[in-house]
Amino acid sequence: MILLLKNVVVVSPGVYQDHQDIVVENGIITSVGTGCDHADEVVDGDGLTAVPGFFDIHCHGANGADVCDNNLDAIRHIAAKKLAEGVTTWLPTTLTQPREELLEIVGKVAIYRQQQDLTRCPGLHVEGPFINKEKAGAQNPQFVRPPDAGELRALHAIVPVMILSLAPEMPGALELIREARAAGIVCSAAHTAATCAQISTAIDAGLTHLTHFGNAMTPLHHREIGVVGAGLYDPRLMLEMICDTIHLCPDMLKLLFTVVPVERLMMITDSVAASWIGEGEIQLGGLVVEVRNHVARLKEGGALAGSTLRANEGLRNIVEHTGRSLESVIQVTSWNQARSLGMKGFGKIEPGYNADITLLRDDFSVARTIVGGETRFVGQASTAIKLGKA
Repeated sequence: MILLLKNVVVVSPGVYQDHQDIVVENGIITSVGTGCDHADEVVDGDGLTAVPGFFDIHCHGANGADVCDNNLDAIRHIAAKKLAEGVTTWLPTTLTQPREELLEIVGKVAIYRQQQDLTRCPGLHVEGPFINKEKAGAQNPQFVRPPDAGELRALHAIVPVMILSLAPEMPGALELIREARAAGIVCSAAHTAATCAQISTAIDAGLTHLTHFGNAMTPLHHREIGVVGAGLYDPRLMLEMICDTIHLCPDMLKLLFTVVPVERLMMITDSVAASWIGEGEIQLGGLVVEVRNHVARLKEGGALAGSTLRANEGLRNIVEHTGRSLESVIQVTSWNQARSLGMKGFGKIEPGYNADITLLRDDFSVARTIVGGETRFVGQASTAIKLGKA
């Protein structure tokens, strides 16, 4: 199967090339530049911008559905909406739930992974239940529990856990981080009251990420720089950014792209069932969430409850508010994620890489989402023709 994408602007980390053709054979990019003499499918990009398919490593739900609904149809529904955002790979992200229910939820993700006809799903992001109740935010404090290596092993045996988000200051957390890292699981600090020193100790044990940076963590203070301060200066940490201008205001986005090397930044959505629905109420881990003006908050207490952000909108916000060129920031959408997880062949548009490609219009709306050389989503006004010859 040979796919030819004609006349696109190619944007890849550090690369901007106009009027390019991309040739894909059996799901792999074979050339970028000139086309080929024959193709099974030709898509005329007509000046659209081709970027590496977005890799959302932190996503709970979309359009009324949540991973923790414990329902295969809900997972597939979320995946379909992710494709409409230009996401080609995602990590279904769990919430703090009872142990037995969490095992059932992960079992549904395992079934989805066997199908894989929508977005790619290399594994899970397990957020909680090993967090600090004082920083629970929109996580249900009723189900918070101490770090448990046996529970993590049970989840990992069902579906590979790619990321474990936990509070590293909790008793037993350092031991769990060491075991998780030995199993190839990336550990991230989340819902944490840790000091900077405690984060440094956790990094020595194997911690490498900070979950939804700036949120549900100790802030920067001139006498204790906390988790936020550690993230700003420690080169060993990767920072997740919810680029909705709410969880991180525009000035914070500018600050991050000014003082933190772009190689350490990762865009996420942290989207919940509230995304795509407009105004209304949804459930999040057994808690009621109200959506008003695109902001999701707990009905009781008013804490931010995930986001309604779509991945393509997050990229638009980065470009608009930082003033950076697209090619200078595009690596925060997929390349950095893949690299931090040790996944080769993802996050760039160049020969030898998987043909996970998102075609964007000038307004950052998604025209087409391609996974492994196969079109999985087509937006309005997109064109495609099936031909035996190019």
